[in-house]
Amino acid sequence: MNTTGPAAKGLRLIPFRGLRYVPERVGSLAAVTSPPYDVVVRPDGLLHLESADPHNIVRLILPQAATAADRHRQAADTLRRWLAEGVLAPDTEPALYVYEQRKGDLLQRGVIGALALSAPAEGVVLPHEDVMPDIVEDRAALMRATATNLEPLLLTYRSEGDATGTTAVIERTVRRTPLLSTTTDDGFSHRLWSVTDPAELAEIERDLADRQALIADGHHRWATYLRLREEHPPGAAGPWAYGLVLLVDTARHPLQVRAIHRLLHRLPVADALAALKDVPGSFRVRTIDGTLREAVEALSEAVTAGNGTANAFLLAGDGRFHLIDRPDPALLAGTVPVDRPAEWRALDATVLHSTLLDHIWKIPDAPEHISYIHDTEAVVEQAERHGSTAVLLHPVREEVVRELARQAVTMPRKSTSFGPKPATGLVLRSLADG
Repeated sequence: MNTTGPAAKGLRLIPFRGLRYVPERVGSLAAVTSPPYDVVVRPDGLLHLESADPHNIVRLILPQAATAADRHRQAADTLRRWLAEGVLAPDTEPALYVYEQRKGDLLQRGVIGALALSAPAEGVVLPHEDVMPDIVEDRAALMRATATNLEPLLLTYRSEGDATGTTAVIERTVRRTPLLSTTTDDGFSHRLWSVTDPAELAEIERDLADRQALIADGHHRWATYLRLREEHPPGAAGPWAYGLVLLVDTARHPLQVRAIHRLLHRLPVADALAALKDVPGSFRVRTIDGTLREAVEALSEAVTAGNGTANAFLLAGDGRFHLIDRPDPALLAGTVPVDRPAEWRALDATVLHSTLLDHIWKIPDAPEHISYIHDTEAVVEQAERHGSTAVLLHPVREEVVRELARQAVTMPRKSTSFGPKPATGLVLRSLADG
């Protein structure tokens, strides 16, 4: 996406005093990190992280208690205790942070800072997905209680691809000794550096001043930032007018795009297939013999057969895999809203929610009915364990995401998963620190 534009006010990323784990007070930095809150697969992933180290960040981003109020209060109490005990401590001076993730041939570098928040109409930060109000409210309550940005959003922009501006600062910085270096269980190595030199900070400021960013990961956190800013005096330039982000130049470091799958808690696979048969010709249904990997390859081939525009889904949960594709055009015309661009109407997530969930399966989009799970093996395992249905999707092409964002058209919630995502727990931002 061309992220410059004469009408855009541009990105403003300011230094802050990062709140970081004190290495001597924890078992290891890897043991206290976590994936983003919405990627943790409950309950197994949560228990694994909690047992990795008593100070794992998951105790702040996903606190466990009987009620929402108790969870938020517990997170705030835990954070205060860790600060008092010296488990977490603020850096001595405000900084922007260069962050590197590496695994094999995959390398991603970006800058973490406090981004000045802007209204959607300003076109500085472009969302591409709808959000769920209950999640925004929960994240907002947690952020109010802790007065802390606990994990950064992942934003992307596109430079001209040359080694100037922000890229030049990053390339110089990574030749220095990092503040921290660790390798997490997923095989990614993580390094973090601080940038405090006024000249380098000014170089980044000038480079970003006329750029726009696309939200790659963290739509709910962005909506939370905007809600909390509204609760504070209009025009105030205090800490609530900024939010913690990781900004990555995809001209230098292209992101990977993956799908987010659905787990339909109260729908057994047999019932899902029977409902499809009750609407003759709605979809072609085939059982795929073989492994999960082979079934996912069949899903990919079904999408590719339509030059990347064919709708196809993989159902799992009964020990087998069922590929459903080739939806009836008349059925789509009667179930998919017509007031959106063609690219939006053709999305798998659109067809899934409008045609399958709403029309054929009649499943409300509510947490007790649907969970959104990033990991393919995890969603299949949970479906098989509980006798429910996993719906696996194929990733959306990145150019489709960009085109819809340009048109200010939001995709159905949880349509994409960009990565690699930043590890949570390497640097936090206190809103009480100003």
